[in-house]
Amino acid sequence: MIYADHAATTPVRREALEAMWPYLTGQFGNPSSHHTVGEAAAAGLEAARASIAQALGVRAGDLVFTGSGTEADNLAIKGIALGRPRGRHLITSPLEHEAVLASADHLARLHGFEVEYLTPNRDGLVSADQLAGLIRSDTTLVSVQYANNEIGTIQPLADLAQVTRAAGVPFHTDAVQAAGWLPLNVVALGVDALSLSGHKLGAPKGIGLLWVRGRFPLEPVLHGGGQERGRRSGTQNVPGAVALAAALTAAEAEREAVSTRLTELRARFASTVLDQVPGAQLTGSADLRLPASASFVFDGTGGEAVLLELERRGILCSSGSACAAGSDEPSHVLTALGLPDDLARTAVRFTFGPETTEAEAEGAARAVVESVAAIRGLSHRLTS
Repeated sequence: MIYADHAATTPVRREALEAMWPYLTGQFGNPSSHHTVGEAAAAGLEAARASIAQALGVRAGDLVFTGSGTEADNLAIKGIALGRPRGRHLITSPLEHEAVLASADHLARLHGFEVEYLTPNRDGLVSADQLAGLIRSDTTLVSVQYANNEIGTIQPLADLAQVTRAAGVPFHTDAVQAAGWLPLNVVALGVDALSLSGHKLGAPKGIGLLWVRGRFPLEPVLHGGGQERGRRSGTQNVPGAVALAAALTAAEAEREAVSTRLTELRARFASTVLDQVPGAQLTGSADLRLPASASFVFDGTGGEAVLLELERRGILCSSGSACAAGSDEPSHVLTALGLPDDLARTAVRFTFGPETTEAEAEGAARAVVESVAAIRGLSHRLTS
């Protein structure tokens, strides 16, 4: 089996498993409890917070642990927008993860916000000039994804951040897919809030993180006991937080070497598919894309049918975002790029990981060629 769906979830790193084990066993306490077991858990939680803060170049007190990347996005969009006294105008892009788009829709429906959407080009890129033209005196928040989960396109965050900084508007980025592949230092990026998800970089599912620059008030989405300095109530997932810190540290240590290797491997994989599958189209930017991400549309097929053929050949991948699994609707990302609905439904996404070998990528490419040919051949026989 060749696993090529790391954008959906990654295997848990050994470093993360070893780091979290004590907090699943002897140090199992509630970090809010004032006894030795609880204090040991609290110490582990704060050590994890400090480790992540160092990796991001931020103050540890500005980090909020959440239950997922989706929750982190919800807290960022709703929390910043509702926490600011200024305006009811929000800017985002139509390519965002559903967690951002649905949160913006929530603000529009229930809180009277006006949401405006940047227009991406065919590669999925948005521009600083266009953003500058949309910002108004009542703009309360801008949210643009660092790298797209379906097509892998990397946005020019630093250029966008210059625009928001000049206007005094908070800028949030969903960096869930970027973690482990792209630099996360928020000073260099220029953003004011950043969301992460543990299971995309080698931690278990069920842990996420939001960093928000300290000067911005944050209205909680979850209310209760006031954990996380009142910004996210609920007993913290200490093992998950510790695992996230360990996974992020390990990913950062190998990031440059792994990204270089996977960029070359992915380029060869994509070149083989484009050369040997008639009519295959790469979606997203050819150059400004995540190192291990390659996504295609194959005219005359169906994305799900290709997936089944690939799985028969031992290749596991995705037809788009894992968060939209089971939906018959075409990808909102691809239709926003101008692709027709029928073509968008043929999308297949391959996302490799640090352990992916050149032989595996070559095997996956051969399987794609064979699978698309099989689907097209069957379709031709059925219609002739």
